[in-house]
Amino acid sequence: MHVSTTPQRSRMMASIRGKNTRPELSLRSAMFAAGFRYRLHVRGLPGSPDLVFPKYRAVLFVHGCFWHRHDGCRYTTSPKSNEDFWSLKFEGNASRDARNVALLKEQGWRVAIVWECELKRSVDEAAQAAGEWLRGNGATLIIE
Repeated sequence: MHVSTTPQRSRMMASIRGKNTRPELSLRSAMFAAGFRYRLHVRGLPGSPDLVFPKYRAVLFVHGCFWHRHDGCRYTTSPKSNEDFWSLKFEGNASRDARNVALLKEQGWRVAIVWECELKRSVDEAAQAAGEWLRGNGATLIIE
């Protein structure tokens, strides 16, 4: 087992990006290739969604399984050190996600969540499912 020092761990965690991640970029590319046009990270919307499709009044979040706690996913691990901190951090992330989805729905937006593990499995299938959802009229989509 590899154990990092506190400064090493801090540097590694600080380098994790919240926007323009590899899973997000791959989905954006597939959606654009399929003919969908979108806005990125609209700060005026709750949660600053990764992709905003104004034409469809829909937003799409690309959630990392680790940070957003994808139930039953093998990538949803928990650090063994400082367990209280991580527990609070993950609970806060989950409650913030739920609050943002509820606020978006109240404002009349349809919401989709695409999990990172699904994009690792097949970006094309996830993009196809998201495209079908956009053209349909379902209120919420979770691709997992």
